[in-house]
Amino acid sequence: MPLIDSNENRKKLSHIYNEIAKELFGFGTTMLKVFIDSQMITVHAKHRRSPRSTALEGEIPTLKYEVDYYMSSIYKRRIRERLEQELGLAIEAVLRDYDPATQWAITNVILSENENN
Repeated sequence: MPLIDSNENRKKLSHIYNEIAKELFGFGTTMLKVFIDSQMITVHAKHRRSPRSTALEGEIPTLKYEVDYYMSSIYKRRIRERLEQELGLAIEAVLRDYDPATQWAITNVILSENENN
């Protein structure tokens, strides 16, 4: 189901994205931009550095990267659930890349072309 590119929809998407960040990390993003195309939603987000992440990075870097991976997986699952439930979107895939060094994340939500996918 296509999503219309409007200020209202970008605000809703930003709100949902930030709520998930707050649930998982305790705070929202420092910068967030949402782009809506006919079959894709793209979110560019700069996250805040968690004191726990900094501590892990200094002591056990491999564990920090493993935690980042799993947190990103949880983020993808939650964004899918919330967008399906709250906006009624049919989602084919959620792709997310997160760069721990800079705290940037790019999330692509690919919408299904039809409800049967």
